[in-house]
Amino acid sequence: MSDSTDRGDGTTVYQPAEDSRLLAEAAVERVGDDERVLEVGTGSGYVAGRVAAETDATVVASDLNPHACRTVRETARSEGVALPVARGNLTHPFRAGAFDRVLFNPPYLPYDPDAARDDWMERALTGGETGREVIEAFLDDVGRVLAPEGHVLLLVSTLTDIERVAAYAADRGLAASTAREESFPFERLAALSITPEH
Repeated sequence: MSDSTDRGDGTTVYQPAEDSRLLAEAAVERVGDDERVLEVGTGSGYVAGRVAAETDATVVASDLNPHACRTVRETARSEGVALPVARGNLTHPFRAGAFDRVLFNPPYLPYDPDAARDDWMERALTGGETGREVIEAFLDDVGRVLAPEGHVLLLVSTLTDIERVAAYAADRGLAASTAREESFPFERLAALSITPEH
């Protein structure tokens, strides 16, 4: 999917940025052609769309934001990409063992009361007081939807403390390693490869 996805009023759907591109590149490198892939919190659908277009994997996108779901459906239809979209919170709507790969670029900015807006973009960007609340809720359940030998690619930032995210995953029986990373003046982004410890 292109960067020119329909933005509606421009404030309701998260658009691709450096974090989206890093996750998409890591996913395209690692997703197998016969895998069943879920992108949680798809936003504009950029990551899911790239995986669907550049691999032969079966890809499903999901988001809690109804504007994001509508945008992704419309963009996929106009670009001729097979990309089913489900509205739901994190991995909760999906059955156990359903996916070989789960991708997530979560809201990871720590809450800033001076910038709070109480809208869909706030939900797309802010991960609670520490920036890790949505990530932790995701890690609490993602193992359930993974098939045997399944993997997660999770985008994290130094703004949320990458090491603490990895430690939280480990406490839930999930091993995390860095699949790809990139540094910027204000933060370092990492796509963590996360697998259940056997």
